[in-house]
Amino acid sequence: MLISLIGPPGSGKASVAHYLATRHGFEVLCTDNGTCDSLTALGLSATSCGDEKAMLDFVTDRWHERFVTLDLTTVSDMEAFIKRPFFLCVEVGAPLLTRWKRYQTKHKSLPLEKFVALDDEIAFGMSTAQASTRQPLVRSGSSAMGGNGIVDNLASVSISSPSAGLAALRRYVHVSIINDFPDRDSLNSHLSSLNLPSEERLRPCWDSYFLKLCNLASLRSNCMKRRVGAVLVSSNRIISTGYNGTPSGLLNCNQGGCARCNNTLEKGASGCGQNLDECLCLHAEENALLEAGRQKISSGQEGKGATMYCNTCPCLRCAVKIIQSGIRTVVYQLEYSMDARTKAIFAQAGVDIRQFHLDT
Repeated sequence: MLISLIGPPGSGKASVAHYLATRHGFEVLCTDNGTCDSLTALGLSATSCGDEKAMLDFVTDRWHERFVTLDLTTVSDMEAFIKRPFFLCVEVGAPLLTRWKRYQTKHKSLPLEKFVALDDEIAFGMSTAQASTRQPLVRSGSSAMGGNGIVDNLASVSISSPSAGLAALRRYVHVSIINDFPDRDSLNSHLSSLNLPSEERLRPCWDSYFLKLCNLASLRSNCMKRRVGAVLVSSNRIISTGYNGTPSGLLNCNQGGCARCNNTLEKGASGCGQNLDECLCLHAEENALLEAGRQKISSGQEGKGATMYCNTCPCLRCAVKIIQSGIRTVVYQLEYSMDARTKAIFAQAGVDIRQFHLDT
């Protein structure tokens, strides 16, 4: 495992590295122009790997061991490492004033305005031309100082454009830590609860994997009440997925397709659990179950779809399930109180319905 710590000055990245090294046996890695000196000053033994490519090769050969670094600070760095299954990117942040006060305790006085300017440069990047007009700044993890009290050599951090700043790295973050703790013991207690060295952070367990797929499926929901996703699984293999909303062939709920969810029923607005008999939206779980059998149903009668026979005209709730399952024809015998509503949504979805009278 390799944990890459990123974050602005004063956020406490070195403290997190110290925790991982002393509590969990992580080896600290750095590049030749990186944070080796500042980490050594904190009592950490750091191994220099040369450059970022050499670090990648070094860790790849020892992927089963534990490493932590503060020296992956550019998009190109992240693109190279994020592909590897042993890589975890952890962002460490803290409120601006908290970070400035921490910075003041480690370095000589730096006015808040200059610290904010430094923070913006590291967060959003700066052009090479801009960098050449001022005292250079160091990597955000270093404590080396420039002649005017501003951290030394930002240009060496490879922050040459906004795409190279910390803001551009956030899309690679797996775990975010807000370090507003008053002391290291409090931070360490929080880090212990996060269990950063867990292998499941690199490769999620089955429950985590399938629940994340549920959340992804829920993004397809069109129900105005809430987003829900479901995944039907057998022997850790996906059978079907589902999300809530009106069935295929009907107007989406978020386009006005369900009067109940859009609060346009004559009886007024519908709260949680109210007027469910008027709802045209299928639940995510229902959709997953229906999709599991959809192919068998839709392939019936030489590709013409299946026919459902029922002695009573389907109610509204059954009608939406019939539509979603791919049934093309419904044949019933007896009338029901909601026939008009049922026939209306069948017509909208292209499902044929007819009544058949049995001989007595």
